[in-house]
Amino acid sequence: YEVSRSLAACEGALLLIDASQGVEAQTLANAQLADAQGLEIIPVINKIDLPSADVDRVSRQIEDTLAIPAEDAILASGKSGQGVDEILEAVVKRLPPPRWVDHPKSRALVFDNQFDSFKGVICYVRIFSGKMPLNKSLSLMSDQRKTQIKEIGKFCPEPVPMESLQEGEVGYIVTGIRDVAEIKIGDTLTLSDDPATEMLPGYKEVRPMVFSGLYPLDTSDYEKLKKSVGKLRLNDAAFTFQSETSVALGFGFRCGFLGLLHMEIIQERLRREYDLDLISTYPSVIYRVFMTSGDMIEIDNPLDLPDVTLIDRIEEPTIIARIHAPNDSIGDLLALVTEKRGACNNTETIDESRVMMTCALPLNEILVDFNDRLKSITHGYGSMDYDMADYVESSLVRMEILVNSEPVDAFSTIVHRDKAEGKGRALCAKLKEILPRQLFKIALQASVGGKVIARETISALRKDVTAKCYGGDISRKRKLLEKQKEGKKRMKQIGSVNIPQEAFVQILKSTT
Repeated sequence: YEVSRSLAACEGALLLIDASQGVEAQTLANAQLADAQGLEIIPVINKIDLPSADVDRVSRQIEDTLAIPAEDAILASGKSGQGVDEILEAVVKRLPPPRWVDHPKSRALVFDNQFDSFKGVICYVRIFSGKMPLNKSLSLMSDQRKTQIKEIGKFCPEPVPMESLQEGEVGYIVTGIRDVAEIKIGDTLTLSDDPATEMLPGYKEVRPMVFSGLYPLDTSDYEKLKKSVGKLRLNDAAFTFQSETSVALGFGFRCGFLGLLHMEIIQERLRREYDLDLISTYPSVIYRVFMTSGDMIEIDNPLDLPDVTLIDRIEEPTIIARIHAPNDSIGDLLALVTEKRGACNNTETIDESRVMMTCALPLNEILVDFNDRLKSITHGYGSMDYDMADYVESSLVRMEILVNSEPVDAFSTIVHRDKAEGKGRALCAKLKEILPRQLFKIALQASVGGKVIARETISALRKDVTAKCYGGDISRKRKLLEKQKEGKKRMKQIGSVNIPQEAFVQILKSTT
């Protein structure tokens, strides 16, 4: 959505295509977005200096898949600088002049924003009609919020203050608003004293679709994590977070992301830019739970799922995925899609060696290992892009992991009923490998609705209590063994299992 709003502010786009990888799923998705906005597309074949570059094959893909003449493509290398002059020349000659809408009122599109600690939120805008003068009062048309133009200007390429922006121009507006969430990307700005009544097309409310708990590996880093997510939120209104507490992991945050890529970027930024070691819980999506009372609630945390006796049905979000892959990977990819409860609706040939598969899948099924397995099956040559689709009814349950009969909240997850047993067995087996042995037996159980569906047992550490007996009557040894057995039985009844932090890290890293 945010890419489409940025494209709406442009007259043309440079479409970069890897000379060795060719047209990928993201290439096609972005080309279609640019085409839908009516932009002039200049294809650029990049990395032509790579030994594996195949310019002829990529040129054919541009014609066959994108329907763009191959002779329009510019050959370039970011490493050597080859083709850069040709790209700049093409931007000047081939892209049309700025367009605007013949509309009597002033309207500007917000296509991006950033937070400045002194100025507040800086809006990046494209003026589509009328004029935006300095010091005028503005209205945000999505919610009729009013503010004032405190600074306005262009990028040359650094910000240069101006007296006004005219129709067709791109620039920035400073309003003094401090919360980036108050100015939404895709919103329309208009003058308060002479307002427009119709917003520019394409605006929609963005809301997080993927959720995960983030906890500091070192509990003393909680305040550092709190400040870090707060700073990220200043420049990313689509990122949400709220405090939560886990019995197993301590204090952390329940974070919301637009999608899988957004989640990966945020987590990577927290690790690299803010030097944080994190534990992330199982990613989840927003489920719609229809109650027997007739109410509908939305949940993203497995712990919030009501008792099964109160639920009429559960719906989960689905996606339409476009998978680009080599021909010889089709069979394995179809098996992967089927395993993930999906269906392949269409297969198109891109060229003599590649195909595009269009598949319907539950969003929850692609969150953990789908992309890694896709890359493994296609030996790195596969790619995927997806769009959100509808909610569909599904047989979903909450699976809990019990250690010595005590549920561990960090391992709770919502799974499809048919997959619960397999996932439960795998998780119990993994826990058995990782958890240290105790002086008593530890039962590891996967449970759905109070019913145990999988179990593993960690055997007890055993002291050789008969070591001091040298020969003699066997009854003495039996008495010592029975005494040990009784002691272990009492210990099991009153003992609690302390799961080390390293165990959580290994389990959650292996499954997220």
